[in-house]
Amino acid sequence: MGQVIIGMDPHKRSATIEIINDREKVLAQGRFGTDRDGYRAMLKLGRQHKARVWAVEGCNGIGRHIAQRLVADGETVVDVPAKLSARARVFDTGQGRKTDPVDAHSVAVAALRSKGLRQVAVDDVTVALRLLADRRDGLGHARTDLLNRIHKLLLELLPGGAKKFLSAPQARALLNMIRPRDLVGRIRRRLASELIAELVQVDKKIKAADKELTELVATTGSSLQDLHGIGPSGAARLIGDVADISRFATRGHFASWNGTAPLDASSGDQQRHRLSRAGNRRINRALHIMAVVQLRHDTEGRAYYRRKLATGKTPMEAMRALKRRLSDIVYKQMIKDAKKAGTGPGGHVGATLQSSAADPNPMIDTSEQSLPGPAEPQPRTPLRAGL
Repeated sequence: MGQVIIGMDPHKRSATIEIINDREKVLAQGRFGTDRDGYRAMLKLGRQHKARVWAVEGCNGIGRHIAQRLVADGETVVDVPAKLSARARVFDTGQGRKTDPVDAHSVAVAALRSKGLRQVAVDDVTVALRLLADRRDGLGHARTDLLNRIHKLLLELLPGGAKKFLSAPQARALLNMIRPRDLVGRIRRRLASELIAELVQVDKKIKAADKELTELVATTGSSLQDLHGIGPSGAARLIGDVADISRFATRGHFASWNGTAPLDASSGDQQRHRLSRAGNRRINRALHIMAVVQLRHDTEGRAYYRRKLATGKTPMEAMRALKRRLSDIVYKQMIKDAKKAGTGPGGHVGATLQSSAADPNPMIDTSEQSLPGPAEPQPRTPLRAGL
């Protein structure tokens, strides 16, 4: 018997599967719970076929939990992007209506027809870095929220309020100077004191998170922190979200994935490009922070930014160009790190360049390709005299 594909439409508490052969003939279907009994029953049905591949939709999202369980049990699992299965569903049914059985069939067909799908591996250090980076970002958001609430209360307690960049000790010192006598003022002061105490705790957690990120990034051998504007949090975000740099065949594919590559919006004789609002916004944010830091210091990034301004670009356009340039630099550094580790350009043993990615569909459209780099001088044929 030939190889069979087990397409899966995963959910939190259930999973619908369809088993097809290499001729797209349906061999079995079923809906199973994701608890222990349901998972065992689903695994038993799948193992009736020796040559099998599990195709799970969204292995970086809702399908992660079930995909990791299958991999841990020794099963071969490939990740089918949602865009790819949606395309297969429209081609197969002629419309985009969704049901769990239809989705499972679309995932199986997409996996059968597509080449270079990413094989799911057991969670490694990149997943740990992504989890810690998410936690660090959450702490940062919590700190900003606390400071905003403290500023609001201090403005009502202290004429003119406090300065913009305020630390917990500074806020506590200001609050100690205030002794309101009315009921509302005393409540405001008490609430501000409680918020400052919460801010102290959040600052301690941020410090501990930064230390843990620094130590874990160091174990990967990454040199991303050598780039101006990338700290432990930014390096962890890049390593965690990118994981395998070989997914991107070129720097243009990487720029399209992180949203720094402008999109072609030309029409007729008018040639123009517009801002891409797609892509991985977390990586885009890391590149934006990197750009801001470089602009604050005397760096090549600042010189490049000023050159763009001198050509007539607006500050926003110059910033977009700088981020695109930094995307290329980060890509080059990650490729260099992977080669230095001796594991191939992807940073993993056996990594190849077969599956380039544009979030998350590996099939990148030409309109998403990045703009070409600076034009290189080309030799011209000299004109003959008299022409």
